[in-house]
Amino acid sequence: MKDSNQNKTNSRRKFLRNAAAIAAGFSIVPRHVLGRGFIPPSDQLTKGIIGVGGMGRGHIPYAGTRVVAVCDVDSKHLLQAAQMVGGNIKTFHDHRELIALPEVDIVHIATPPHWHGIMAVDAAKAGKDIWCEKPMTRTIGEGKRVVEAVQQYGRMFRLNTWFRFEDNFYGMNTTVKPIKKLVESGMLGWPLTVTVSKTTGFDWKFYWVGKTQLETQAVPAELDYDRWLGPAPYKPYNAHRTHQTFRGYWDYDGGGLGDMGQHYIDPIQYFLGKDDTSPVKVEVDAEQQHPDACGTFRKITFTYADGCKIILDGEAKEPNTPYIEGPNGKLFNGFKSTIPNLKEKLALLPDPAPQVTDFLESVKYRKTFALNESNGFRSCTIINMGKIALQLGRTLEFDPVKQEFINDAEANSMINPALRYPWTF
Repeated sequence: MKDSNQNKTNSRRKFLRNAAAIAAGFSIVPRHVLGRGFIPPSDQLTKGIIGVGGMGRGHIPYAGTRVVAVCDVDSKHLLQAAQMVGGNIKTFHDHRELIALPEVDIVHIATPPHWHGIMAVDAAKAGKDIWCEKPMTRTIGEGKRVVEAVQQYGRMFRLNTWFRFEDNFYGMNTTVKPIKKLVESGMLGWPLTVTVSKTTGFDWKFYWVGKTQLETQAVPAELDYDRWLGPAPYKPYNAHRTHQTFRGYWDYDGGGLGDMGQHYIDPIQYFLGKDDTSPVKVEVDAEQQHPDACGTFRKITFTYADGCKIILDGEAKEPNTPYIEGPNGKLFNGFKSTIPNLKEKLALLPDPAPQVTDFLESVKYRKTFALNESNGFRSCTIINMGKIALQLGRTLEFDPVKQEFINDAEANSMINPALRYPWTF
């Protein structure tokens, strides 16, 4: 009888062990087995956000991630973000403390652009994957350092402009995919000229201009202005320099060009097949720019070695300008074309090569994201070339391999401007 009871006990224990193992197995079934919409708790990634103004707070909710820490130099922003997240959220004033947290998987950088480079490099060195708002960096040199650090430390990087792979592309009334198919088909001929203006569906947001006579104001108690400036040159505080209007100053961004440029130009770089190169020349037509405050432009023209051009048209005087023009055809705003039966012809063509467009998949399976440090650097370089030419007021020639200007020491000095002490890479 004793042996019988012992056998029953052993059988019961075996059953419980098997049941526990089965339950455990269900808890770690990979997400791709259960379906793209299902994210088990064990699959959830943690995120720390640096810069929780409007953009940073807007990205607190993101499926498959849990915010565990936030950082800001404005205590009011920090309090608002902490209240939105709720729970046991960690808050920081210094981005380096957030980056050092072992529980953070992804660092989301939502600060003004003059901080992007340093923070991205710091995050890469700390073994974090990086989600960075656009523009990727404020200077070409900072972009080079980000590429080097991300690749040296084996991190995943996402630049947060998405039009090369999803959503209707502004005035084109379509995603970029059929535009890519059209360009690759050769139906328009080669070389191509792409014009970005209001007439082709793109607003340069020229209200992002700086003020040229700023009075010195008292720094608000909630803001650490010295840390807000960080690596940028010291300038006396005025509210117009910070928060929503910082884009109007060269030290922190680049006006409408800095704000919207990478949204508009990155998809062009993609469909022209220029992800591994840069233009060889940039020409500007604009009023003389103020050394501190960003202004506007009439036209900025980028030319590639093969003759392709990207024209940034700030005046938009010609209402019938095509978005893309080649020797054999034109494509207009709204995806209208001079090519008969274009949509039917494109439907017969193969789709572009697949891309990883889910950053969580990129992080979990170590797959390079569609818009990453390398191609993001190239499209940001176009913006930064334009900013330098605009500030100097002259045509510049550029070496896409060396990634420097040709025979122009002043322009090259703006690739790596000095950083304010003690900030460095």
